[in-house]
Amino acid sequence: MKRLGTGIGWRPEIAEAVEGMPGIDWVEAVAENVCPGHLPESLVRLRERGVTVVPHGVSLGLGGADRPDEGKLADLAAAAEALGSPLVTEHIAFVRAGGALTASPRLEAGHLLPVPRTRDALDVLCENIRIAQDALPVPLAVENIAALIAWPGEEMTEGQFLYDLADRTGVRLLIDVANLHTNHVNRGEDPAKALDELPVEAIAYVHVAGGFERDGVWHDSHAHAVPPAVLAILADLSSRVRPPGVLLERDENFPAPAELERELTAIRETVEKGAASLVPEVPEAPKPTEVQGRASTSPTAAERTDADETPDSGDHPGSDDHQDSGDARKASPSTDPSRQRLALAQAALLSALVAGTPVPEGFDGTRLSVQARALAGKRADVVAKVAPELPEILAGAYRKAFVAYAHGHPMTGGYRRDALDFAEHLLLGGRLEDPDVRQRVSDWWLERSGPAPLSQHPAARLARATRRVLLRR
Repeated sequence: MKRLGTGIGWRPEIAEAVEGMPGIDWVEAVAENVCPGHLPESLVRLRERGVTVVPHGVSLGLGGADRPDEGKLADLAAAAEALGSPLVTEHIAFVRAGGALTASPRLEAGHLLPVPRTRDALDVLCENIRIAQDALPVPLAVENIAALIAWPGEEMTEGQFLYDLADRTGVRLLIDVANLHTNHVNRGEDPAKALDELPVEAIAYVHVAGGFERDGVWHDSHAHAVPPAVLAILADLSSRVRPPGVLLERDENFPAPAELERELTAIRETVEKGAASLVPEVPEAPKPTEVQGRASTSPTAAERTDADETPDSGDHPGSDDHQDSGDARKASPSTDPSRQRLALAQAALLSALVAGTPVPEGFDGTRLSVQARALAGKRADVVAKVAPELPEILAGAYRKAFVAYAHGHPMTGGYRRDALDFAEHLLLGGRLEDPDVRQRVSDWWLERSGPAPLSQHPAARLARATRRVLLRR
């Protein structure tokens, strides 16, 4: 696996600062924001300097019940090729539910949601990852996510789930130590135990990020400084294996470049401190314990044969050479029944979170309410970035109005569609009392709701003028 070194998440808001930072070996860019034919000049300059760029996907939904979308996979592959990346990354999460498998409306979460650690979910995830691996020109690594909620009836710990996943697919792991901290606070999961169970040899790189705690809940904000507790988990991980790469994530509320550089220095020092106590030989993974009467089927290191342990065998978790043959996959049991069960469960959960339907049995209703508010808040923030004119027009009333709208109107398309639907909701519902504000929102919506701007199509202008009259009634 390529050694990446120390990096930072590249974002347009800090592009200039990143270019000027000393000691940046690599950067990570959100794959959905990369247009292969029109790469940001900053990324081009970084690549020309020899800085590695890794595309990081957020919308595939590999943990969802549906098979990966071919178009999204093609886009991810194109981003990797355009950037000359040694690997691509995504998340162990689902981001949408419903549709044909459940004969219900398709719902979008607008966020990464946890998959249940069950055999059904693992079977589906493994097949989805194999599909993705076949479609991508470079190796894939997948990230553990942070969660506010826990699924009832889980059959494995996070460590066991990740071990089996890497063992069955050969996929690399992107371990986010901030997410391990989040799950410690929110779900009582011990980060050290998770690290005990992980196949550390499968780690491609590590994420480090900040967050904040409110009312006993840790929010993985990526908008705050990295806390000591997260650095402590990084030190623990580094004492077990030297990670090929470590990256600082910051998505908003960007501090001065000097502050980011101080955080990067702290990360480097933490890795070095952990590496100083690194055991030369990777310790054996503990045998997974039985959970609810079922045990993990993956062999522990002690149960493997000598051939399995050789570097070129291709049968250990995370091996780049590990690849199931097509014949073997055809002989595998169908995942369709597992997909059906997973689809129903995920649709029920997402509907409760974004459409206000009853809380599915076994879930913590209070935690689901916190998660629902977080999802609505994130939607408001992203729509404000996609359509900055709306918060400008609505001023201080924007966020309250959008959150109220979000609780009763699930997102069924992308964020641009969400912005249009929100504006239409305000106009048709008579919720804008100020005539000037109503006029400005109407003009904004009419300009963007058709196939092209008003100035380009006289016929479209006439049609929208008609709609304008209807909206004013």
